[in-house]
Amino acid sequence: MVFSAISASVRRPSVLTSISLSCLGLLLGAAQAHAFSLDDVTAKAKALVDKPYAAPASNLPPVFSRMQFADYMKIQPRADKVEWKDLDTPFKLSFYHQGMHFNTPVRISEITPQGVQEIRYDPERFHFGDLHFDKDQTARLGYAGFRVLYPINQKDKQDEIMSVLGASYFRVIGKGQVYGLSARGLAMDTALTSGEEFPAFREFWIERPKPQDRQLVIYALMDSQRATGAYRFTLRPGDDAVLDVQSRVFSRSNVNKIGIAPLTSMFLFGPNQRTDSTQNYRPALHDSNGLAIHTGDGEWLWRPLNNPRDLAVSTFRVNQPKGFGLLQRGREFSRYEDLKDRYDLRPSAWIEPQGDWGKGQVELVEIPTPDETNDNIVAFWTPDAKPAKGQPMQYDYRMHWTMNEPALIDKDIAYVKQTLRTAGEITQANLIRHLDGSVGLLVDFEGASLANLPADAAVRPVVSYSGNAEILHQSLERNPVIRGYRINLRVKVNDPSQAVELRAALAQGDKVLSETWSYQIPPNSVTVAR
Repeated sequence: MVFSAISASVRRPSVLTSISLSCLGLLLGAAQAHAFSLDDVTAKAKALVDKPYAAPASNLPPVFSRMQFADYMKIQPRADKVEWKDLDTPFKLSFYHQGMHFNTPVRISEITPQGVQEIRYDPERFHFGDLHFDKDQTARLGYAGFRVLYPINQKDKQDEIMSVLGASYFRVIGKGQVYGLSARGLAMDTALTSGEEFPAFREFWIERPKPQDRQLVIYALMDSQRATGAYRFTLRPGDDAVLDVQSRVFSRSNVNKIGIAPLTSMFLFGPNQRTDSTQNYRPALHDSNGLAIHTGDGEWLWRPLNNPRDLAVSTFRVNQPKGFGLLQRGREFSRYEDLKDRYDLRPSAWIEPQGDWGKGQVELVEIPTPDETNDNIVAFWTPDAKPAKGQPMQYDYRMHWTMNEPALIDKDIAYVKQTLRTAGEITQANLIRHLDGSVGLLVDFEGASLANLPADAAVRPVVSYSGNAEILHQSLERNPVIRGYRINLRVKVNDPSQAVELRAALAQGDKVLSETWSYQIPPNSVTVAR
């Protein structure tokens, strides 16, 4: 464009001038291609800190704001209107329409070598099913979020591999996986009586991928009443999806509890916590069944999840964490028996911190829920140090969305395969079982470090417990089915209104063979025998 205008109005440039102009154009193009970065979003987030928070106002007409979930699901993206449809790239984008509580639009822009351009809202991108409304009203609406499409399972089929919708929530899946747990950009004051604040992504910038690219880069600007933030996500599809996250968070005002790399999941029941009132054909119903932690000093922890009667908050002091996540251990279909929701195909999410995160703790929040429609599990890292206003909290991490949970653990450390809880019993002289009001717990450990031990290996259980309990029985036996070991415990709870904490691991001499099983018997979950 510049060369044509010049050549039309003046004499023909010399060869040297033509080459110089071409080089200049290339340099300008390259500069534009790399002009947008996390620094740009960080500057926007920092600028917001000094401004009063302006809550976005809903622009939804009643037909959309009063919409029920079933009607909202009728609004689906058109396959022939996806972004980058005609471009030679394996990635495509489709969008979520506004509706229900997704009542404010998010701005979505595309980054190209030519610069940054907003992807304008177009109602023609959607099927609206049998919904009836004034078509003119949709022209003033917008996108609530977006989906990333990629041929992860078949070369000729675009699969949804990432969903970004609502507050700072997002979900990712790899090959053969279905959506389960979610992640968030930030958690604030979770489980405090003051109430939780939900920061929201207000604007996104997505790099247009080149034909050879097998990763997608996404930037996000977060805003809330007490914090702002800048994020860079790098998505790498595969058998396991990998998402690299760079975050820069600024505080507007005091926040009592900051949650870094928060994960949100659902646990209704499982073999470690079943109730007499559960009438369900499924042996287990959960998106995740445990919290795993790799501490800075090298210890591995496994905490089975509970659906408690009352809100429960557990903290694990972990300096310089090496990793933590909410995992779905146990991939056999027989564990779930659910053909519709396929809990056996829901991924685990593992957070791998990049750099030194310093001192702090991993926090687990368990919320009572009567059904599987509510996410009732939250886990995150909360740092001890809180920077001053205007100084960013910088936390980078890699997220693994995987169904290969054993690969997350060091190969020379055995892991907890399952936890079984039952009514405690003793065998009487007449061989008839007698329930004595105790809690029976069976913990199976599996792994190469156990499978390769000789038959006469002196493996011993290392068990500890809180003062509100007594161990009535403790034993260790081989489990030949999994080539591992099983710890059997019978626990008496002294005060059922108080929680009981138990820990157990396997050792051989001074060598630790397994991760540490950290289990809680929640308050009011035991009936005392009369």
